[in-house]
Amino acid sequence: MINDAQLPLTGIRILDLTRLLPGPLAATHLADMGAEVIKIEEPGAGDAARTLGTVKNEISHFFIAMNRGKSGLRLNLKLAEDREQFLTLAETADVVMESFRPGVMQRLGLGWDVLKQRNPKLVMCAITSYGQQGPLAALAGHDINFIALSGMLAQNTDSEGVPCLPNLQVGDMLGGTQTATQGILAALLAAKLTGKGRFVDISMTDSVFAHNLMPLISVNDCGETRPSSENTLTGGMPCYNVYRTSDNRFMAVGAFEHQFWVRCCDLLGRPDLADKHWTLGQVPGGEEAVHVRQELANLFLKQDLAHWTALFATSDCCVSPILRTEESVTHPHFHARGMIKRAGHATEGEYWATGPAIQFSF
Repeated sequence: MINDAQLPLTGIRILDLTRLLPGPLAATHLADMGAEVIKIEEPGAGDAARTLGTVKNEISHFFIAMNRGKSGLRLNLKLAEDREQFLTLAETADVVMESFRPGVMQRLGLGWDVLKQRNPKLVMCAITSYGQQGPLAALAGHDINFIALSGMLAQNTDSEGVPCLPNLQVGDMLGGTQTATQGILAALLAAKLTGKGRFVDISMTDSVFAHNLMPLISVNDCGETRPSSENTLTGGMPCYNVYRTSDNRFMAVGAFEHQFWVRCCDLLGRPDLADKHWTLGQVPGGEEAVHVRQELANLFLKQDLAHWTALFATSDCCVSPILRTEESVTHPHFHARGMIKRAGHATEGEYWATGPAIQFSF
């Protein structure tokens, strides 16, 4: 591990105008890599995330999670003196991040054309629902809309085909947070190499669409997507599935490769199932796959989660307990990696905080 002064983005200054989840979390990831992030909010209520969810004292844990490692500044960008203060800051910044609808920054007199004149090396990242151009550009949207339009939600269903809403916001975090982080880092590198900044246009819907590859492959193969229960990674294969235990918990079987499946079947006392695998001709969602899946379902129902967790703990065949988050935060893996710790907040007291997802060393 390296100390904070040796992190790769040390010396990079970011002005963060974003709100709620995608942009603030992207800025937090950049802060984790050493960047100085100044979160800029309007006077008064500020970012709506401050009161999103339960507020025990003054601010929500949602806001804390999205904005760790930042300093704060209040500016009313509708006032000339505050706009000028922001422009002065932009002259010394490396990145400006915003998540308003297209055109808002221009109307404030702070559009890309203005900012790049003040600082030619500046990177500006705009995170929106549907991008700066296109037939939907002016519309509002949320995670549910991004994953619906991109085809992802139709593949995330229950056994009756009803779409299930994930509690990992794929559009916000993959589409907004991760894609924005990637775009900013690429533009920063180009600015350092060429002396010229650039505008980074992030559409959360575009990003989910670009990563929704398994259904696209199905469309290319046979002209349409299959029901999710028949797909390779969404329930169609017994070797890659979830199974209920006797105490109404679940185990995750990810024995995708045949060698892992063989080991899994041996531990389950069913070596006769070892040759029932997709690499040996089993059709996902087919009659044999359904039969083997039911055989495993019956087996897992005979013991509780603790039994199966202990059995597979050192087996190296990609079988894991499905933990609740209150269990995950105490798991020794995350503690050994520094991924979870108890932190303190001035008004909200102690809480669980994640560590940086990327670790660096020399």
